[in-house]
Amino acid sequence: MSSPLPKDSQERKDTPVYAGVLKYFPRAIAAVAQVSKAGNDQHNPGTDLHWDRDKSGDELDALTRHLMEAGTMDTDGIPHSAKVAWRALANLEKELEQMEDDTWQWPSPAPTFHEVVLKNKEAFGYETKMQSNEPVEARPLNCTACWMSQPAETPKKRDAFAHLGNRDHDT
Repeated sequence: MSSPLPKDSQERKDTPVYAGVLKYFPRAIAAVAQVSKAGNDQHNPGTDLHWDRDKSGDELDALTRHLMEAGTMDTDGIPHSAKVAWRALANLEKELEQMEDDTWQWPSPAPTFHEVVLKNKEAFGYETKMQSNEPVEARPLNCTACWMSQPAETPKKRDAFAHLGNRDHDT
């Protein structure tokens, strides 16, 4: 394995692993190291510490499961947040490895809720002036159901929330 650090001297100095990571997060790094050890003991008992990538590849799903219990201890006595950090690092490592391959490209972002609604406007009953190209004097309203700012004509506030199919949507 080649060094993950840049070859250029100045670029290496601009990558402060100790001063910019270890000194910032010493407790968190120690907790992540404990996750590595516990995982190795669980999945590879009696072997030297190593990351057995064949055991689990669902970093983002596992991260999310632990994130849902952040602030609490897992059954093995390790904080769920430490396991979130471990999974985040594992996912990032894999992404960075893939980026070294010339064929890798960043994935397209998932469509937003409003993009899905616009593409499926009939199914959502989306029939307001917001969909048309007609100019609307708008003021921002916060849609609490989808957390997006919606344009709405001041006298017809309720129409701004037709995208949710709920004419009684309260602002």
